[in-house]
Amino acid sequence: MNTLYTNKYIEIYQQIGDHAKIVLATSYQDKVSVRTMSFVIMNGLFYFQTDNTFRKYQDIKGNENVGLCLDNIQIEGICKEIGHPLDHPNFCNLFKKYFLSSYQAYSHLKNERLFIVEPTFIQRWNYVDGKPIIEQLNIHQKQFIQKEYKND
Repeated sequence: MNTLYTNKYIEIYQQIGDHAKIVLATSYQDKVSVRTMSFVIMNGLFYFQTDNTFRKYQDIKGNENVGLCLDNIQIEGICKEIGHPLDHPNFCNLFKKYFLSSYQAYSHLKNERLFIVEPTFIQRWNYVDGKPIIEQLNIHQKQFIQKEYKND
């Protein structure tokens, strides 16, 4: 395995952590929608819950390609519904720990659904020796690309 890819992957996921408020972008029928969501991150995958009557739910059912944005990190991924939150105790334990009020208010509701985002591409803006660079991870190819940002 590519050591540079592995090191950058670990570094980026350490920056993200095991939970975060992340912007989720969805798109369906040429309409884009964005909102901040509470995410739990486990084993390189991003988990969130939502009500099955909300727009984001309908968007994802029509187009499973989503975007996530956290600080200087942008993520493209495939989003899938995996059931009711309470059917996934590992998610619930972390969600309750970090987002207790949301857990108490929503996780038990009948219409709540749990989604998982599997990243396919991650891009991070960073600085090396004071110079801006773009770091890219192609997840399925396990490939790392670093580009210098040049504004000519």
